[in-house]
Amino acid sequence: MYKKLFFLSLFFACLCKSQTNAVNLISQAVYYDGYASPVSQPVPPGLIRLANTRYARKLTDAELDSFKAKIAMRVTIGALCDNYDRLGSVYLAMVPKNQPSYTIDDANVRRIEVARYITPFMNKNRSPLEVPYTYDLSNLYNVFHDSALRNMYDLYMELDVFGVPYAAQTQVAGCTDRNDVFSGTLTFFSTDTGAVTTDHNNLVPILSYSKLNNYNSTDVPGETVRIVNFTLPTAVTNARFFVISTPHGANAGGEEYIRRQNYTYIDDVQVLTYTPGGISCEPFRVYNTQGNGIYGATPRSFAEWTSWNNWCPGNSVPIRGFTLPSMTAGTHTLKHTIPTAVFNQQQGDVFLSVYMQSKSNTTLDVKDIKVTDINIYPNPTADYVTIQSKSEVASITVFTVDGKRLAETYMENRIDLSHYSTGVYFLNIVLKDGTTFKHKIIRK
Repeated sequence: MYKKLFFLSLFFACLCKSQTNAVNLISQAVYYDGYASPVSQPVPPGLIRLANTRYARKLTDAELDSFKAKIAMRVTIGALCDNYDRLGSVYLAMVPKNQPSYTIDDANVRRIEVARYITPFMNKNRSPLEVPYTYDLSNLYNVFHDSALRNMYDLYMELDVFGVPYAAQTQVAGCTDRNDVFSGTLTFFSTDTGAVTTDHNNLVPILSYSKLNNYNSTDVPGETVRIVNFTLPTAVTNARFFVISTPHGANAGGEEYIRRQNYTYIDDVQVLTYTPGGISCEPFRVYNTQGNGIYGATPRSFAEWTSWNNWCPGNSVPIRGFTLPSMTAGTHTLKHTIPTAVFNQQQGDVFLSVYMQSKSNTTLDVKDIKVTDINIYPNPTADYVTIQSKSEVASITVFTVDGKRLAETYMENRIDLSHYSTGVYFLNIVLKDGTTFKHKIIRK
C-alpha cells in the first residue's frame, strides 16, 4: 500500500509540472446538512446544486479537447462543521445533449461513479484544515474525446460529500447553529508524458452507488448476492470493468469492522476476488484532527490495523477491476456476492458501483439493465438450501464440481442436499423473471 501511495504521489507530482494541463471544475464549494431541506444559499457561478450534498459542473468543449492522455484527478475536502468520517464520491454524468439543466433523479441522465473517498474526523479549528485525495483516471481520456458520445450527451462532473453538523454544533467551537459541513474542490491534471492510450470507445454504467444488504429481502442471515443482467447490442473486445465498494455499519458487529471476501462473476466465471482493507491507517492520522475512537490517542501497529479495518478515514477508496478479452452480443450476467456478510441487527450496507469500458464497431447505448437481489442460505448446509428473492424460483438444479447433474426441482425455493456426501456442489438457479446463474454450495 505504501508503494502504491508513493507512486501515485509521484505520478501526481509529475503531472503538476509546467507542461501539464489543469482544469479546475469546482473551487471550495460549500456543502450543507445532508438530512435537511434544500438550502437557499447562493450557488457558486457555473455550478448546479443537485442536493445539499452534491454539485455538478458541465465540461465545456474546450476543456474536453484540452485533456491529455494521462489524467490525474484531485479532490480536496475542507473542514467546516462536520467532525465525523463521511462518504463522498465523484460521478461522471451524461446528460442529453443541450438539456439546459437536470436534477439528481433525472431518469434521462446516465451516471457512473468514478471515485470514492472517506472524510477524516476533522476539527475546523485545528490544522491541517483540508485533506487531498488523488486518483489516476487516465481511462477517462477516451470518454472525454469520444465525439459520438459528446454528440449524444453533455458531460458533467459531480462532486458529492455527505455530512451532518449535529455533533460539531456542540463539540466544535464556532459551529453552534451552523449547517455547513464541508467544502469541496475538484481539479484535473493531464499530460501526454508517459501516457499509454487505448481505443475504448464505449462506456456502460452497470451499477452506481447501489446499496447491497440482506435485510431488504429477508430477515434470515445468508449469502448476500446481487445479480445484474445487461444486454450488449454488439460484441465488444477488451472489456475493462471498474469496481468500487465499501462496507458500512458502525453498530456492534457491523460490516465496517469485519473484513469479508467479495467475489465478482461474469456469466458464472469468477473474475475478481478481494477483501476490503488490509492496510495501515497511520499515514492518514495527520488529517484526523478531531479525537475519535478509530485512531485513538497513540499509533497502532500494522497488525492491529489490518485485523479489522475495511477503510481509513482520510483515505481514498481503491478502484478495483478486471478485463475480459471479448464479450459476445446478447445478455450477460454480473454476480457480486459476499458469502459471510451478516448485517448484524439488520443494519449497514455495502455500496457497490460497477461500470465497463470496451471497444466495439458501434457506440453502445446499454439501457436494458435488470438488478436482482437474492439470499441463499444456509451455506454451508447439512440439509436444505433456501433461495429467497422477490422473483419466484422456477427451478433449481444440483451439479457436482465436475458437471454431473444430480437433481432438479421446479417451482420450489429450496432443495435438499442431506443425502449427498460432504463436499462442494453447484446450484443452477433459474428465476421466473428469466434470471439464471450458478452458485457454489458446501455440504457439511
